[in-house]
Amino acid sequence: MIYYDHLPLDADILKALRELSINYVFQPIFQADGRTVFAHEALMRPVDMTVTELIEDYRKKDKLHVLEVATFFGAMQAYFLRGYPERVSINSFPSDCMRPEEADAFLEYFGEEIRGRMIIENLEYPYFSPEHWKEKSRSVRYMDNLLAVDDFGTGINDLSITDTMAPDIVKLDKELISGIDHLKEKQDLVRDLVLRFHSKGVLVVAEGVEEKGEFEYLVGVGADLYQGYYLARPG
Repeated sequence: MIYYDHLPLDADILKALRELSINYVFQPIFQADGRTVFAHEALMRPVDMTVTELIEDYRKKDKLHVLEVATFFGAMQAYFLRGYPERVSINSFPSDCMRPEEADAFLEYFGEEIRGRMIIENLEYPYFSPEHWKEKSRSVRYMDNLLAVDDFGTGINDLSITDTMAPDIVKLDKELISGIDHLKEKQDLVRDLVLRFHSKGVLVVAEGVEEKGEFEYLVGVGADLYQGYYLARPG
């Protein structure tokens, strides 16, 4: 269980964080050899409901900011407890970011250990805030970390939003990947996307790889990184 009482945060946000009962699991993101780990994605696991139910509950209450702060502080605590040497990938709402005082507390608490070790994945919902993205991007670049677009091809994460975000990494959603080894329309689309993103110097992650055939086809197309049950489940 992740606890927040000891963190150097404002009393109001600490009170809100105490209401959460969550753990984190991690799923590896692999390089093209299928063995070398590039990063570990932190996945929130509430104790008494699904993560979808928790997010929807907090969205209705207009409290997604609480989950944003909880994810950054909680996932990083869990990551350091695991002792992973590779990067950690953390989900972030595109509509939100930590407040300046929270970002300062984050840096104060974790220090230089986070420099160059984080990937911030912008989710595909609920909406994109250019102002929050600008602040988030500034903080990430200051610490030599990476920015990613999560679940490209679903929700708000299309080519227009991706061009605006100018990320280091784009993660292709499972819907684009499932069955790609035998579905020509997906093959053509993904091949074009890989070429497009590579031309901009962007790394491409294939998400939701569940079959050997999918993995082998995507390696042939030139995707850079891979995540999915075929390679490793969250744990």
